[in-house]
Amino acid sequence: MPMALPVPIEFRLPEGWLPAAPPEGVDVPGVAFAAVRPDTDGGFTANITVSGEVPKDSATLAELADESAQRLRESVDPVVVAGRREVGNAEAPALTQRLIFSAVVGDVRHDLVQSQVFLTFADVRDPRRRAVIRLALTATAAQHDEVLGDFQEFVRTVRPDTVAGA
Repeated sequence: MPMALPVPIEFRLPEGWLPAAPPEGVDVPGVAFAAVRPDTDGGFTANITVSGEVPKDSATLAELADESAQRLRESVDPVVVAGRREVGNAEAPALTQRLIFSAVVGDVRHDLVQSQVFLTFADVRDPRRRAVIRLALTATAAQHDEVLGDFQEFVRTVRPDTVAGA
């Protein structure tokens, strides 16, 4: 069953991407939304997932990124954090990280890259609390750079849904 996000958001999918129905079809637990690019690379379908949480007040984005990498390690190992960067500003901090790992999909081992973006939003019901939305692009190493621009376009469209939050 798809998870609910802690704050309502809106976004626009890049051209050529399709919502995955249901999100658990992407085989990622705790996902609120998933989209796929119909073309595959050796049987692997690039995907974008959206999840979120209201972390403990003391949790930093770097700690949340560490936890995300650790959760992935519970399914596949090793997972290499190939890069991490804090972005955004004091009012809306954000963090990006890139993870590299291998996984068997079907009967084929794929070298995969996952780009993650952690965005913070004020909780519409309690502005003192913050919610963190995690956006993730997972693609084969060969396909990642080709679809990264689509993911960046997607990230730029993510914003609070003020209609749903009212």
